[in-house]
Amino acid sequence: MISESLKELIINADCNAFFDEPMSLHTSFRIGGKTDCFCEVNTLESLKKIIAACRAEGTEYFIIGLGSNLLVSDNGLSGIVIKLGGDFEEISQEGENRIRCGAGISLAKLCLFAKNKGLGGAEFAWGIPGSVGGAVYMNAGAYGGEIKDIVVSSRYLDEDGNIRERIGEEHDFSYRHSIYCTRRETILDVTVELTPKSKNEIFYLMQDTMDKRKKKQPLNRPSAGSVFKRPTGHYAAALIEECGLKGVSVGDAQVSEKHSGFIVNNGKASAKDVKELICRVQQVVKEKTGVDLECEVKFVGEA
Repeated sequence: MISESLKELIINADCNAFFDEPMSLHTSFRIGGKTDCFCEVNTLESLKKIIAACRAEGTEYFIIGLGSNLLVSDNGLSGIVIKLGGDFEEISQEGENRIRCGAGISLAKLCLFAKNKGLGGAEFAWGIPGSVGGAVYMNAGAYGGEIKDIVVSSRYLDEDGNIRERIGEEHDFSYRHSIYCTRRETILDVTVELTPKSKNEIFYLMQDTMDKRKKKQPLNRPSAGSVFKRPTGHYAAALIEECGLKGVSVGDAQVSEKHSGFIVNNGKASAKDVKELICRVQQVVKEKTGVDLECEVKFVGEA
């Protein structure tokens, strides 16, 4: 529960707030119980005020991107879920080859903006259903590219409410990891550096990336993307298929028959179904191959 004073602050802030909001409406899995408050914050000042109030009152808060890599508990999330909108969805060209984008903007909009400016290098991200902030947080990547390849700097709100900047190697990027994974900080905006390229070539590369996705991935079913990180020397999907787990279900959660690295929601899957299926896959793969599959999907919420 959140206090009446915090509710009043949120209502009067520059944001769109929804109380007792189902998180299933805000995740790509279409799974998740209610949160006390889902708040789309539109300005930096409102963000700072809300986070400061949460800290002062000991109220939990959670920053969400586009909800594409999350499995939210069936029991929901206590406290406040904050989504960055408004000013955090602005994008602009900085100099000849750099683009600054708010953390709340989608990767799709970044890719389109870059194409229209004749700047290449972000094509790998076309079709990744996440925000720029979320992509930096987990160093998202696909088809040979990663966000670390193009990020120059990022600005963030530290634990004391100060605006800081992180540059280059300070991000500590590695496979599906950045320094933000280990800090209680909020990414505000990101600057990327790209390379001049013809718009036609960029369009072709983006189209090729999307064609690969449509051919290989179950885009017609709710999912959280690849469930498992790539094990050293192996591919998770190949191991899962080798172990005869393709198509296996728990409730309405199913190992995709199109791409066994995905778990899909066939209609009414619960977080419990998905977690049970993940555990089953991990157990069988470990028993049959000796390989430990580490989850890429982040579990959040009350047990």
